[in-house]
Amino acid sequence: MTDAPLTDDREPARVVTEMIDHVLRLAVTWTAWDGRPVPSEDRIYTPHKAIRRVADHLVDHLAEIEDRLAGRAPLPDHWHASMITTAADLAPFTEQDHDEARSRLTRLARIWTARLEVLTPEQLDHSPGEGWTLRQVAFHLGGSVYYADAVGDLSG
Repeated sequence: MTDAPLTDDREPARVVTEMIDHVLRLAVTWTAWDGRPVPSEDRIYTPHKAIRRVADHLVDHLAEIEDRLAGRAPLPDHWHASMITTAADLAPFTEQDHDEARSRLTRLARIWTARLEVLTPEQLDHSPGEGWTLRQVAFHLGGSVYYADAVGDLSG
């Protein structure tokens, strides 16, 4: 990994949960989405794609740090990420979709909080195996607001 994320004195679990809270504040407005993908740089985003990317990013890095803490090499990255837009990404975003996204992301926030809060500062600032420190991974995840911000606030 290159371009190590900058960190500060915030608790890493707080960085992750604040990102998720931000995503969910925007997602509540996405039932107003008109079905047109939103361009951002060289990609396009939709409500479902933003939720998919945030959740996948959280799962991917959680698996990475669990492997690294266990002394295993993380699985290679084979995600298509935001390079693709699936048919499911183009579906309308309903109240039920928002409820599912809230449940999924809230649970992921709890898992990340449980994982990060048991680590000592020394463990957070160490890099077991190859890659960023665990604190840097958490701060990197904070940047996942990008996906939700690409869709934005659709409340009108």
